[in-house]
Amino acid sequence: MSKLMLLTEDFGKALDRLTEVLKKENDPENIVRDSAIQRFEMVFDLGWKTVKAFLEEHYTITCTSPRGCFRELFHQGIIEHDSFWIEVTSLRNYTVHTYSEVLAKKVYASLPESLTHFRSLYEKLNAAISVVE
Repeated sequence: MSKLMLLTEDFGKALDRLTEVLKKENDPENIVRDSAIQRFEMVFDLGWKTVKAFLEEHYTITCTSPRGCFRELFHQGIIEHDSFWIEVTSLRNYTVHTYSEVLAKKVYASLPESLTHFRSLYEKLNAAISVVE
């Protein structure tokens, strides 16, 4: 199995895990919220790494950052230009490098929309991979 196929499979599983935790009601200790944020970070990392592998394998394009990879995916016509990808990259960087209660609430509130975008990305990548292969 290729690197791209393994990453795509892991990306799909991470999306399912994020979906699963977002169905749960947040608890007073915020364990569900914190778990959802951690799963979001995994979805983000697997998402951009899958995009990177896809671009390398199918377009021989090398990108070295999430922003660059999402931008290149737009240039290739796989995703539409959407400020979401820039915003979510910044949000993810904040979750990894900073912890604050205000930020945690903001990220948690944005997770359903993020999940929708990442699920769409996953489906578009799968469709593009199927067409090429």
